[in-house]
Amino acid sequence: MSLELCVEQNRADGVDTEMPFAKLNGVTLYHRAAGRPGGRPLVLVNSLGTDARIWDGVIERLAQRYHVVSYDKRGHGLSEAPPGPYTLDDHVADLAALADHLELEKFALAGVSVGGLIAQGFAIAHPERLAALVLCDTAAKVGTAELWNARIEAVTGRGIASISEAILERWFTRAFREQRPVELAGWRNMLERSPVGGYAGTCAALRDADLRAQVGQIRLKTLAVVGEEDGSTPPELVRETVGMLPNARLEIIEGAGHLPMIEQPERLAELMTDYFTEVGYV
Repeated sequence: MSLELCVEQNRADGVDTEMPFAKLNGVTLYHRAAGRPGGRPLVLVNSLGTDARIWDGVIERLAQRYHVVSYDKRGHGLSEAPPGPYTLDDHVADLAALADHLELEKFALAGVSVGGLIAQGFAIAHPERLAALVLCDTAAKVGTAELWNARIEAVTGRGIASISEAILERWFTRAFREQRPVELAGWRNMLERSPVGGYAGTCAALRDADLRAQVGQIRLKTLAVVGEEDGSTPPELVRETVGMLPNARLEIIEGAGHLPMIEQPERLAELMTDYFTEVGYV
């Protein structure tokens, strides 16, 4: 079932599928929901230079079982892009405020890339609110200060389009780039149309975020996944973070780069469903 059909079915079943805006922590955040009444809540967090739409393929496969919330983090998509720089704490506070706004007392959380860092930060700050945790193509520390400062300089000086080709090569496998050019063009548009201030502000959050000394506090049984050909957070980097977690396992997704929810949504949804069943979140 497509996401559009899923939303139509939700309307028929009386589920609130409005895609509203909320002013939280002084920032207007866009969020949307799909799923059936009474479904266990699942919140999804997007990556740098993307918006909630990257999760659509996963949402299609999970919304009949879960109440799935996805949102555009500050500086991205339809959410407001306040002046930066941002911090990881800013993003974690936004997620907490959104959960409060939606009256989600306890929920499953999945995040990709910087979204995974936000998920780690939330799990450290609010362990009592999580029933399950999925860390996708992320690490406790991503990149170096030199890398992120150069990225900020490039996008503020020359625009996101000046670096988009290199980013897409890290996001997607060669097979995807060669065989699915129309989709690739669409995701390029999403990236290049990101607010420069929001992109640079979140680069600063990535530059300054280092959870290596704290991530071991996450006791919740955790699923970590990574695309086999991820060029941004390669499997060996993700494996290092998994080794710091006391109760986590790593799954490597073949035929995927940094965004397996786009390249391999069926496999990612399958891994998430199996994990949720394993931890009793059904």
